[in-house]
Amino acid sequence: MTAVTELSGRRGGGGVIAGGRTYTRFVTRSRNPSRSRASRAAAESETRAERKNRTRQALLDTTMQLVADRSFASISLREVARGAGIVPTAFYRHFASMEDLGVTLVEDSMRVLRRTLRDGRRDLAARQALPTAQNSLAILLRHVHDNEAQFRFLVREQHGGIAEIRRAIDTELRLFSKELAIDLSRLPDLAQWQPEDLEVAAELIVTIMLTAVADLLDNDYRGPGVESEIVERTERQLVMVFLGMGRWRSRED
Repeated sequence: MTAVTELSGRRGGGGVIAGGRTYTRFVTRSRNPSRSRASRAAAESETRAERKNRTRQALLDTTMQLVADRSFASISLREVARGAGIVPTAFYRHFASMEDLGVTLVEDSMRVLRRTLRDGRRDLAARQALPTAQNSLAILLRHVHDNEAQFRFLVREQHGGIAEIRRAIDTELRLFSKELAIDLSRLPDLAQWQPEDLEVAAELIVTIMLTAVADLLDNDYRGPGVESEIVERTERQLVMVFLGMGRWRSRED
Protein backbone atom coordinates (compact mmCIF):
# COMPACT_ATOMS: atom_id res chain seq x y z
CA MET A 1 0.00 0.00 0.00
CA THR A 2 1.51 3.39 -1.07
CA ALA A 3 0.77 6.73 0.62
CA VAL A 4 1.62 10.12 -0.97
CA THR A 5 2.27 13.09 1.30
CA GLU A 6 2.56 16.64 -0.10
CA LEU A 7 4.19 19.41 1.90
CA SER A 8 4.43 23.09 0.93
CA GLY A 9 8.03 24.21 0.52
CA ARG A 10 10.31 26.67 -1.15
CA ARG A 11 10.68 27.02 -4.91
CA GLY A 12 13.28 24.85 -6.59
CA GLY A 13 15.39 22.13 -5.17
CA GLY A 14 13.73 19.21 -6.94
CA GLY A 15 10.21 20.00 -5.76
CA VAL A 16 7.15 19.95 -7.93
CA ILE A 17 6.03 23.47 -9.06
CA ALA A 18 2.29 23.93 -9.28
CA GLY A 19 0.34 27.19 -9.09
CA GLY A 20 3.35 29.20 -7.95
CA ARG A 21 4.08 26.86 -5.09
CA THR A 22 6.53 24.11 -4.73
CA TYR A 23 5.33 20.82 -3.36
CA THR A 24 7.68 18.17 -2.15
CA ARG A 25 6.36 14.65 -2.62
CA PHE A 26 7.28 11.90 -0.19
CA VAL A 27 6.37 8.35 -1.10
CA THR A 28 6.13 6.00 1.88
CA ARG A 29 5.11 2.40 2.23
CA SER A 30 2.99 1.40 5.17
CA ARG A 31 3.27 -2.03 6.76
CA ASN A 32 0.70 -4.67 6.02
CA PRO A 33 -1.08 -5.07 9.36
CA SER A 34 -2.65 -8.40 8.48
CA ARG A 35 0.73 -9.86 7.51
CA SER A 36 2.29 -8.64 10.76
CA ARG A 37 -0.50 -10.15 12.79
CA ALA A 38 -0.11 -13.45 10.93
CA SER A 39 3.64 -13.49 11.62
CA ARG A 40 3.09 -12.81 15.31
CA ALA A 41 0.40 -15.47 15.47
CA ALA A 42 2.70 -18.01 13.81
CA ALA A 43 5.49 -17.23 16.26
CA GLU A 44 3.13 -17.48 19.22
CA SER A 45 1.63 -20.70 17.87
CA GLU A 46 5.08 -22.24 17.47
CA THR A 47 5.94 -21.27 21.02
CA ARG A 48 2.72 -22.81 22.31
CA ALA A 49 3.42 -26.00 20.39
CA GLU A 50 6.90 -26.21 21.86
CA ARG A 51 5.55 -25.65 25.36
CA LYS A 52 2.92 -28.30 24.82
CA ASN A 53 5.52 -30.81 23.63
CA ARG A 54 7.72 -30.08 26.64
CA THR A 55 4.83 -30.56 29.03
CA ARG A 56 3.79 -33.77 27.30
CA GLN A 57 7.31 -35.14 27.56
CA ALA A 58 7.46 -34.09 31.22
CA LEU A 59 4.31 -36.13 31.88
CA LEU A 60 5.87 -39.17 30.20
CA ASP A 61 9.18 -38.76 32.04
CA THR A 62 7.45 -38.31 35.39
CA THR A 63 5.36 -41.42 34.82
CA MET A 64 8.44 -43.46 33.95
CA GLN A 65 10.08 -42.35 37.18
CA LEU A 66 7.00 -43.27 39.20
CA VAL A 67 6.71 -46.77 37.71
CA ALA A 68 10.38 -47.56 38.34
CA ASP A 69 9.39 -49.62 41.37
CA ARG A 70 5.58 -49.48 41.27
CA SER A 71 2.84 -50.78 39.04
CA PHE A 72 1.20 -48.34 36.65
CA ALA A 73 -2.18 -48.98 38.28
CA SER A 74 -0.86 -47.67 41.61
CA ILE A 75 0.02 -44.17 40.40
CA SER A 76 -2.51 -41.36 40.22
CA LEU A 77 -3.17 -38.60 37.74
CA ARG A 78 -2.48 -36.03 40.46
CA GLU A 79 0.98 -37.50 41.10
CA VAL A 80 1.85 -37.36 37.42
CA ALA A 81 0.55 -33.81 37.01
CA ARG A 82 2.37 -32.59 40.11
CA GLY A 83 5.64 -34.13 38.91
CA ALA A 84 5.25 -32.40 35.54
CA GLY A 85 4.48 -29.05 37.19
CA ILE A 86 0.90 -28.66 35.96
CA VAL A 87 -2.55 -28.70 37.54
CA PRO A 88 -4.48 -31.98 37.20
CA THR A 89 -7.06 -30.54 34.82
CA ALA A 90 -4.29 -29.53 32.37
CA PHE A 91 -3.38 -33.22 32.01
CA TYR A 92 -6.31 -33.70 29.63
CA ARG A 93 -4.80 -31.28 27.13
CA HIS A 94 -2.19 -33.95 26.45
CA PHE A 95 -3.78 -37.34 27.14
CA ALA A 96 -7.36 -38.52 27.15
CA SER A 97 -6.83 -40.65 30.27
CA MET A 98 -4.18 -42.37 32.37
CA GLU A 99 -4.68 -45.45 30.19
CA ASP A 100 -3.90 -43.34 27.13
CA LEU A 101 -0.71 -42.16 28.84
CA GLY A 102 0.30 -45.76 29.59
CA VAL A 103 -0.32 -46.89 26.01
CA THR A 104 1.81 -44.00 24.75
CA LEU A 105 4.65 -45.10 27.03
CA VAL A 106 4.45 -48.60 25.57
CA GLU A 107 4.40 -47.38 21.98
CA ASP A 108 7.30 -44.98 22.48
CA SER A 109 9.44 -47.59 24.26
CA MET A 110 8.80 -50.34 21.73
CA ARG A 111 9.24 -48.06 18.73
CA VAL A 112 12.82 -47.28 19.77
CA LEU A 113 13.55 -50.95 20.48
CA ARG A 114 12.18 -52.13 17.13
CA ARG A 115 14.19 -49.55 15.25
CA THR A 116 17.38 -50.51 17.13
CA LEU A 117 16.97 -54.22 16.45
CA ARG A 118 15.94 -53.61 12.84
CA ASP A 119 19.24 -51.81 12.31
CA GLY A 120 21.03 -54.82 13.79
CA ARG A 121 19.34 -57.13 11.25
CA ARG A 122 19.88 -54.86 8.27
CA ASP A 123 22.39 -57.19 6.56
CA LEU A 124 20.69 -60.43 7.64
CA ALA A 125 20.44 -61.77 4.08
CA ALA A 126 24.20 -61.49 3.66
CA ARG A 127 25.02 -63.37 6.86
CA GLN A 128 24.04 -66.54 8.64
CA ALA A 129 20.92 -66.36 10.76
CA LEU A 130 22.46 -67.48 14.06
CA PRO A 131 25.26 -64.86 14.20
CA THR A 132 22.67 -62.23 13.35
CA ALA A 133 20.40 -63.44 16.15
CA GLN A 134 23.32 -63.40 18.57
CA ASN A 135 24.16 -59.87 17.44
CA SER A 136 20.53 -58.85 17.97
CA LEU A 137 20.65 -60.34 21.47
CA ALA A 138 23.76 -58.30 22.28
CA ILE A 139 22.08 -55.15 20.96
CA LEU A 140 18.96 -55.91 23.00
CA LEU A 141 20.90 -56.39 26.23
CA ARG A 142 22.81 -53.13 25.72
CA HIS A 143 19.49 -51.40 25.12
CA VAL A 144 18.16 -52.87 28.37
CA HIS A 145 21.13 -51.48 30.30
CA ASP A 146 20.63 -48.04 28.76
CA ASN A 147 16.84 -47.98 29.26
CA GLU A 148 16.28 -50.13 32.31
CA ALA A 149 13.25 -48.22 33.61
CA GLN A 150 11.38 -48.65 30.32
CA PHE A 151 12.01 -52.40 30.23
CA ARG A 152 11.01 -52.87 33.85
CA PHE A 153 7.77 -51.11 32.98
CA LEU A 154 7.17 -53.34 29.93
CA VAL A 155 8.00 -56.59 31.73
CA ARG A 156 5.86 -55.71 34.74
CA GLU A 157 2.86 -54.45 32.77
CA GLN A 158 2.86 -57.26 30.20
CA HIS A 159 0.79 -59.22 32.70
CA GLY A 160 -0.38 -56.25 34.77
CA GLY A 161 -3.79 -55.05 35.77
CA ILE A 162 -4.64 -52.52 33.05
CA ALA A 163 -6.12 -54.16 29.96
CA GLU A 164 -5.34 -51.30 27.57
CA ILE A 165 -1.64 -51.45 28.41
CA ARG A 166 -1.53 -55.25 28.15
CA ARG A 167 -3.13 -55.06 24.71
CA ALA A 168 -0.70 -52.35 23.62
CA ILE A 169 2.29 -54.48 24.66
CA ASP A 170 0.83 -57.53 22.93
CA THR A 171 0.25 -55.52 19.75
CA GLU A 172 3.82 -54.20 19.75
CA LEU A 173 5.27 -57.67 20.33
CA ARG A 174 3.23 -59.08 17.46
CA LEU A 175 4.50 -56.32 15.23
CA PHE A 176 8.01 -57.06 16.43
CA SER A 177 7.57 -60.75 15.50
CA LYS A 178 6.12 -59.93 12.08
CA GLU A 179 9.07 -57.69 11.25
CA LEU A 180 11.47 -60.46 12.26
CA ALA A 181 9.52 -63.00 10.17
CA ILE A 182 9.87 -60.75 7.12
CA ASP A 183 13.62 -60.53 7.68
CA LEU A 184 13.89 -64.31 8.11
CA SER A 185 12.08 -64.84 4.80
CA ARG A 186 15.00 -63.14 3.04
CA LEU A 187 17.37 -65.95 4.05
CA PRO A 188 17.96 -68.35 1.13
CA ASP A 189 17.35 -71.44 3.30
CA LEU A 190 14.01 -70.06 4.49
CA ALA A 191 12.81 -68.52 1.24
CA GLN A 192 10.38 -71.39 0.63
CA TRP A 193 8.90 -71.38 4.12
CA GLN A 194 5.23 -70.56 4.54
CA PRO A 195 4.49 -67.21 6.24
CA GLU A 196 2.77 -68.98 9.14
CA ASP A 197 5.88 -71.04 9.90
CA LEU A 198 8.12 -67.99 9.67
CA GLU A 199 5.89 -66.18 12.16
CA VAL A 200 5.99 -69.14 14.57
CA ALA A 201 9.80 -69.19 14.39
CA ALA A 202 9.96 -65.42 14.89
CA GLU A 203 7.61 -65.58 17.89
CA LEU A 204 9.79 -68.28 19.45
CA ILE A 205 12.93 -66.16 19.02
CA VAL A 206 11.20 -63.08 20.46
CA THR A 207 9.93 -65.09 23.45
CA ILE A 208 13.45 -66.36 24.18
CA MET A 209 14.84 -62.83 24.06
CA LEU A 210 12.09 -61.40 26.26
CA THR A 211 12.70 -64.13 28.82
CA ALA A 212 16.36 -63.11 28.83
CA VAL A 213 15.34 -59.49 29.43
CA ALA A 214 13.08 -60.44 32.35
CA ASP A 215 15.82 -62.59 33.89
CA LEU A 216 18.39 -59.87 33.40
CA LEU A 217 16.23 -57.31 35.19
CA ASP A 218 15.80 -59.74 38.06
CA ASN A 219 19.53 -60.36 38.50
CA ASP A 220 19.73 -58.21 41.66
CA TYR A 221 18.36 -61.21 43.52
CA ARG A 222 20.49 -63.91 41.92
CA GLY A 223 24.04 -63.06 42.85
CA PRO A 224 27.09 -61.88 40.89
CA GLY A 225 27.94 -63.16 37.43
CA VAL A 226 24.36 -63.96 36.61
CA GLU A 227 24.30 -61.83 33.46
CA SER A 228 26.92 -63.95 31.70
CA GLU A 229 24.95 -67.07 32.62
CA ILE A 230 21.76 -65.55 31.20
CA VAL A 231 23.50 -64.61 27.96
CA GLU A 232 25.12 -68.04 27.61
CA ARG A 233 21.85 -69.87 28.22
CA THR A 234 19.95 -67.62 25.81
CA GLU A 235 22.53 -68.12 23.06
CA ARG A 236 22.29 -71.88 23.59
CA GLN A 237 18.52 -71.68 23.21
CA LEU A 238 18.91 -69.71 19.99
CA VAL A 239 21.37 -72.30 18.64
CA MET A 240 18.82 -75.05 19.29
CA VAL A 241 16.07 -73.05 17.59
CA PHE A 242 18.13 -72.46 14.46
CA LEU A 243 19.32 -76.07 14.33
CA GLY A 244 15.68 -77.12 14.44
CA MET A 245 14.78 -74.59 11.76
CA GLY A 246 17.44 -76.11 9.52
CA ARG A 247 15.71 -79.50 9.74
CA TRP A 248 12.17 -78.19 9.44
CA ARG A 249 10.29 -78.63 6.19
CA SER A 250 7.62 -76.01 5.87
CA ARG A 251 4.33 -77.45 4.66
CA GLU A 252 3.07 -76.50 1.23
CA ASP A 253 -0.35 -74.97 0.55
